[in-house]
Amino acid sequence: MHGPSTSTKPCLQTNRTASVMLESGFDRAAPTRPARTKMRKRLKRFLPDHETVHASRWLKPFANTLLHPRLWHLNRHSAAGAVATGLACGLIPGPFQMLGAALLCVIFRVNLPLALITTLYTNPLTIVPLYMTAWFMGALATGTDMGGFERPPGLEDMSLLEWSQSLLPWVTGLGKPLAVGLFLLAGGLALLGYFGVKAAWRVWLIRAWRTRAERRKRIRLR
Repeated sequence: MHGPSTSTKPCLQTNRTASVMLESGFDRAAPTRPARTKMRKRLKRFLPDHETVHASRWLKPFANTLLHPRLWHLNRHSAAGAVATGLACGLIPGPFQMLGAALLCVIFRVNLPLALITTLYTNPLTIVPLYMTAWFMGALATGTDMGGFERPPGLEDMSLLEWSQSLLPWVTGLGKPLAVGLFLLAGGLALLGYFGVKAAWRVWLIRAWRTRAERRKRIRLR
């Protein structure tokens, strides 16, 4: 009489524990792990690898430091920090954008490949509009007369190489408003990128979880 009654107690306790876990959300949290792994794999397809860092003439002297595992780990926090770093350092004049991004990645321990590729948003097509925006922001912040803005050189009578070379005197001639504006624009883009990536990552995980939950529900109903 007492034997069967005693043996059923562990089963009852197990069922109660499982019920509490389901109600408290443990089962809901589990599907997010495969979703995160899938998202990381997708992102890593488009990011530079170790060989790319070794091949870069600007980053090669620091290759041993830049191959630290924490600089290659990808999660929501490291991705958001990397995008913020890349957006801020992309505004650095000259060929020092990736070097600045790599330095900040080492300091803040964020994903290096994503930060490097994010700096590429500045290019010959975007650098002039971005610097013009920075100058106007700096002029507003410093109280500079807007009429003192010097227009950028045109491409009409120059090759792309000559035009690129003529940008340096134009940039240096913009002076203090540009310097102040670059800091303001870099900070604004970094904040936008950081919180934008965090929000997008969260939305993607929620959608992935819902898709997975609906798929499991359909399987149970069959």
